[in-house]
Amino acid sequence: MTKKPVNGMKDVLPREAEIRDYVVSVIKDTYRKFGFTPIETPLMEDIQNLSNKQGGENEKLIFKVLKRGAKLDVENAHTESDVVDYGMRYDLTVPLSRYYSNNENDLPKPFKALQIGPVFRADRPQKGRYRQFTQCDIDILGEPSNLAEIELITATTTTLGKLGFKNFDININDRQILKAMSSYAGFAEDSLDDVFITLDKMDKIGLDGVKSELIESGYSEEAVSKYTSLFDGLSDKKTIHEGLVFLKNELKDFLSDDVVSNMNEIETAVNAVKNADFNLVFDPTLVRGMSYYTGTIFEIRMKDLGISCGGGGRYDNMVGLFAGHPVPACGFSIGFERIILLLLENDFQIPTGGTKKAYLLEKGLSPEKLSIVMKEAAELRSKGDTVLVVRMAKNKKFQKENLASEGYEDIVEVYNRD
Repeated sequence: MTKKPVNGMKDVLPREAEIRDYVVSVIKDTYRKFGFTPIETPLMEDIQNLSNKQGGENEKLIFKVLKRGAKLDVENAHTESDVVDYGMRYDLTVPLSRYYSNNENDLPKPFKALQIGPVFRADRPQKGRYRQFTQCDIDILGEPSNLAEIELITATTTTLGKLGFKNFDININDRQILKAMSSYAGFAEDSLDDVFITLDKMDKIGLDGVKSELIESGYSEEAVSKYTSLFDGLSDKKTIHEGLVFLKNELKDFLSDDVVSNMNEIETAVNAVKNADFNLVFDPTLVRGMSYYTGTIFEIRMKDLGISCGGGGRYDNMVGLFAGHPVPACGFSIGFERIILLLLENDFQIPTGGTKKAYLLEKGLSPEKLSIVMKEAAELRSKGDTVLVVRMAKNKKFQKENLASEGYEDIVEVYNRD
């Protein structure tokens, strides 16, 4: 027997577990106030649902589940589909799309869903990246207007503010802007996904690196120069509005007026109601890896740390694959595991309504003395305090240091002689 967890998965120790519970409670409480309804979906989905070419690179990371019993005929199998029927979900969006189509008649319209749960990817484990991790999504289905984006951004930033995060960015773009810029430069329609994959490396290799890689990939220098000159022109634009004015003047009919007005409305509304310390930033290099995004896309960037902590966007076509008719949809996912990691690294202390008190009981404490302590503990708990009653350890000094590090302000040693 091995005592270590499976590679890429981890045991959660008490301090982290407490923080995770607290963060979940803040998330649920905040999102409920915005009208989002908690739902749950199964950990496994039909393998066909997970392999519908909507999940991008994540479809290569599916944990696949073998058929069972008489259905599993390995000797006569010719293809993977002969032995595999289910897969572990790699995100919460595909399961939500199936869930909505299966229960549409019983759900309100529009439907505001909140879903928190584990997902699985056969990825290469590293710091902050696991094969089993928690995702936290809010989605609005059935709302075609940008009211969905405005609500999602406002709810998410409000939640991050309540968790103590400040001075972060919500980077925003639109897949239609990406396509307009690429088409204007002269890239063929069937090459756009490859162009976007290279563009997505901008934060790592810079604009010159993107330019070189596109040329090395066989695209004409004229098209590449025309494309990258747009990003040069956008570099000094401070607001979404300024960036869109520049692009509209350059792209003209390649960029529709509807996309421009949609982005301007989001900027105006979000800035008017925001109640957290963040900036809404136009990022024309933002791609988001999932091929199911159809319109607005966004990402949380912690500027001080140089990392992203979540993102999302509009995916108007996915639900229709299950429902058989168009269903507009938009979602935002908080990077739950990274949020937890940041809180742990910054020694986050959970706010408490009352004090934290611990009783350390000597070995052989009399029943009468024990009863007095338990009664006192019950009274304090009824007033809202956190009370821990434990036996006194041999190394009392170490025990008290650990309790203090866990936030216990009052530590009482209880002896029979008292």
